[in-house]
Amino acid sequence: MAKPNKAPKTNAVRILDGENIHYELMEYDISDGQVDGVSVAQKTGQAVEAVYKTLVTKASQKELFVFLLPVALELDLKKAAKAAGVKKLEMLPLKDLTKETGYVRGGCSAIGMKRKYPTFIDESALELDEIIVSAGRPGVQMKLSPENLKEVSEAVFKDIVKTQ
Repeated sequence: MAKPNKAPKTNAVRILDGENIHYELMEYDISDGQVDGVSVAQKTGQAVEAVYKTLVTKASQKELFVFLLPVALELDLKKAAKAAGVKKLEMLPLKDLTKETGYVRGGCSAIGMKRKYPTFIDESALELDEIIVSAGRPGVQMKLSPENLKEVSEAVFKDIVKTQ
C-alpha cells in the first residue's frame, strides 16, 4: 500500500521538528527552472517583501557567513562585512555552495547546514509576523516567525541591504 504523499523531510525541517518550532511548509513547481526568490514569491502567492533569500559569503577560505534578506533587495557587502566583524566579504562561488553547506542553489536554508556559520537576518524581518525562507530543497519553502528563525539559526538581526 502506498504511503500518503508527505512533505519532504529536509535537514531544516527535521531540526524545526526536533526543536518543536512552529512552521508551515509550502511547495511550488520548479519544472520551469525559475527558483529565484521573486519567482518563488509569485509561485507561492506570498508578498515579495516576506520572502527571504539565503546568501553565503566568505571572508577567507575557511571563514563563511550567512545572510538572509528580502528576495527583491541586494546584499550590501560593506554593511554585511561590518555586521560580521570582518574587513571584506565576497559571495561564495556557486560551485562551492553544496560542498560548504550541503544545500543547492534555490534550496539553501540557514537551518541545517553542514556546519554552523555566523548568520545574520536583515532587520526588516522584525516588522513581519512571519517570513518565508527555503526549507532546504528547491520547490519547498517554510513560513515561520523571524524570532523562531533567529533562535534556531542562532542569528543576529542587522541592517544588511543596499539602500534603495
